[in-house]
Amino acid sequence: MKKTNMTRLISVMMLSTLVLAACGGGGKTDSTDSSNDSKKASGEQLFKLVVQQEMPSADLSVATNTISFSALNNIYEGLYRLDDKSKPQPAGAVELAKKSDDGLTYTFKLREDAKWSNGDPVVASDYVYGWQRTADPKTAAEYAYMFELVKNGADVSAGKKGLDELGIKAINDYELEVTLEQETPYFDYLLAFPSFFPQNKKIVEEKGKDYATTSDASVYNGPFTLTDFDGPGTDTEWSYTKNDQYWDKDAVQLDKIEVKVVKEAPTSLNLFQDGQADDVILSGELAKQMADDPELVIEKDARTSYLEFNQRDEKSPYHNANLRKAISYSIDRDALVDRILGDGSIASTGLVPAGMSFSPEGNKDFADENKNVLTHDTKKAKEYWEKAKKELGIDSFKLDILGEDTDSTKKVLEYIQGAVKETLDGVDVTVTNVPFAVRLDRGKNGDFEVLMGGWGADYADPSSFTDLFLTGGSYNRGRYSNEKYDELVKASGSKDASNPEKRWTDMVDAEKLLMDDMGVSPVYQKAEAHMRSKKVKGVVAHGAGARYDYKWTYISE
Repeated sequence: MKKTNMTRLISVMMLSTLVLAACGGGGKTDSTDSSNDSKKASGEQLFKLVVQQEMPSADLSVATNTISFSALNNIYEGLYRLDDKSKPQPAGAVELAKKSDDGLTYTFKLREDAKWSNGDPVVASDYVYGWQRTADPKTAAEYAYMFELVKNGADVSAGKKGLDELGIKAINDYELEVTLEQETPYFDYLLAFPSFFPQNKKIVEEKGKDYATTSDASVYNGPFTLTDFDGPGTDTEWSYTKNDQYWDKDAVQLDKIEVKVVKEAPTSLNLFQDGQADDVILSGELAKQMADDPELVIEKDARTSYLEFNQRDEKSPYHNANLRKAISYSIDRDALVDRILGDGSIASTGLVPAGMSFSPEGNKDFADENKNVLTHDTKKAKEYWEKAKKELGIDSFKLDILGEDTDSTKKVLEYIQGAVKETLDGVDVTVTNVPFAVRLDRGKNGDFEVLMGGWGADYADPSSFTDLFLTGGSYNRGRYSNEKYDELVKASGSKDASNPEKRWTDMVDAEKLLMDDMGVSPVYQKAEAHMRSKKVKGVVAHGAGARYDYKWTYISE
């Protein structure tokens, strides 16, 4: 997500309870001990993984999506790594940081046995360079906003101060000091997020514009190295190979993970049943058909999929709130998740996903605060359509919905297409399905009418979602704008940041305003139905942050 001011991030209070974290491996759910007992591993340590989308970027500074972050989390490593309970533990650091009494300065002692895959030592200056490269306005990293909580981060990313003024410095090769703008309770969690990982300056400069565009154009410091990767956004097969230079290589049991992109669920299931894949994603009827199979694993995610309406042009018809509401009220979300997805996904009741964040008083789920907005109501949909026609001076309307070309997204958009056309007389709906990387680019560039997109939490707090739709935000793809909404969201991260109850109310009111206005139209909270071979153990899934960790995965024949 994109934010424009560090203070909006300051008072995240709920990261200590990442309730959506999960471990899967055989049966409905499974728990795993991240310490891993190598005696449990048996047979060929090869994990054959199917994913639904190409990887848009393998660059730590440029990546913005789930596929990339999961890959980066396994081939690189930061100061901390989330364990199987989604708690940050020392990784590149020997121990948890020593903090100053005011909570602003963190001092880290680094592992002297940590190496890059080319044998170079991982030293403090690699963290300094990695952070500076992502914050550098020349990199144009969409995740540069995260460094605004680091001292001078906002000015550095805006080009107002030099990179050397960012609040991170190498005391020596194995001591690192970080200074924050303001005490940040959730900072430990960000240190396990790929945007905060180190980068090898020598390799970045040597490879230049080709850096991280193929697996040979980088070096790695994680449990695995990226191999067989031929290009972002296009390659449909790559692999992760055990990194023999990794400091904790004895804990890594897998020799290799083979990744294949398959977008059609029936094909994925066939591969699984033929033994050509160990982990695949199902949707729709296939997920329901396999509901009683002991190898089905449901993994819920703190991710909301939603429709964005392109309001970039001042003459855009999507500025009309009644048009947006007519479309939204036409969608039966319960029917969509039950009949079309069938994978454990749930109907959205608002923008913020359920089970992620809870009120400071009463422990109330944020998703229960504004539950009555996203109902299916054909009568209301028709009434809003009649109002929209009068206000826009039209009798009919054509719209196109842009989405990715995965099997599940195709079916979701087909359902929405039919629901809107059936409900709103005179509305013609077309659907355009494109590869994931193309969808990202077209969304970023505003090349769409209605966009089927979504957001997964980087951290478990409502602000991870409410901040998205601030006026001018980079991830506000449709350019929705509302002054009152901006006021509420900004207050939650500034003047009300130290008052948990008031901050919570600000975000609740902001979401209600966004939903009443239908600035975006949430559709469903994503879950993934996996067929995962019973021989695969120790897959760790996180609800927020980088999705998957395979460091402790192993095969037990």
